[in-house]
Amino acid sequence: MNMLFPFLAVLIWSINAIVSKVSATAIDPAAISFYRWLLALIVLTPFALPGVIRNWPTVRANLWKLLILGLLGMVLYQSLAYYAAHSVSALFMGILNSLIPLLTVLISIVVLRVAPTVGIALGAILSLGGLVWLVSAGQPGQLLEHGIGKGELMMLAAAASYALYSVLTKRWAIALPNWQSLYMQILFGVLLLLPNFLLTPDVQLNSQNIPLVLFAGIPASIFAPFLWIQGVMRLGANTASIFMNLAPVFTAIIAVLFLHEHLQSYHLIGGGVTLLGVLLSQRLRIPLGRKKAAEITPVTCKE
Repeated sequence: MNMLFPFLAVLIWSINAIVSKVSATAIDPAAISFYRWLLALIVLTPFALPGVIRNWPTVRANLWKLLILGLLGMVLYQSLAYYAAHSVSALFMGILNSLIPLLTVLISIVVLRVAPTVGIALGAILSLGGLVWLVSAGQPGQLLEHGIGKGELMMLAAAASYALYSVLTKRWAIALPNWQSLYMQILFGVLLLLPNFLLTPDVQLNSQNIPLVLFAGIPASIFAPFLWIQGVMRLGANTASIFMNLAPVFTAIIAVLFLHEHLQSYHLIGGGVTLLGVLLSQRLRIPLGRKKAAEITPVTCKE
């Protein structure tokens, strides 16, 4: 029963990757980014705001850190994914998101001084190879001729943004309950998203895009984090993190069944090699040097 918590959280986040793709033709990226977090902010306010007020000295002392986390996790990560959805498939988005745990451990080596391991080294090489195969649609030589597309670069930047978000969250260890910290990050996210929202000519809500906003704002932004936190509490961070490797599988299945995207051989090869690299970086903890490698908890994906 405890395994249902991380399982359902990953399933919701995988569905949200499909929602991001569908939103490309239904609503402007600036609009859904703003509406999503505004809705989450409104829903959380009655529950989180009283605690924020009680802990205001701690909140005030960490305002700039909460602002940076809001920028990375709420603004850059999801906004870039919404823009990328105009030119890349949901299948690709799901596979690229699977890189977040590997990017997290690579950034941790620099920021947290985590000792590198054999798994991280091999995983980075394998994932890079898988990514090249995936982006080039099985023809790596084309990358030299045409380069990487804008959508692919946006998804890579989005994944790196969330990986940095995870590392900074661990480094700063802000002394606030999870929901109060998340609430303040969402508040800053809404404020940072507001200017672009106001400059966007068409931010109209209609019967086609309202369900997308509702799913992104409540299940993906509130229910899934709650389920994930419960899973971590019951199973431990390392056990729960294994379920994140199901995200690209779930996304691929849903994309093929409901968006009728075609699963090509380069998806299977590139995605499979990329995921193998991520798994090696998580599980193979033999240190490269004499210094014992610190344990790294892979990041969750807050799509």
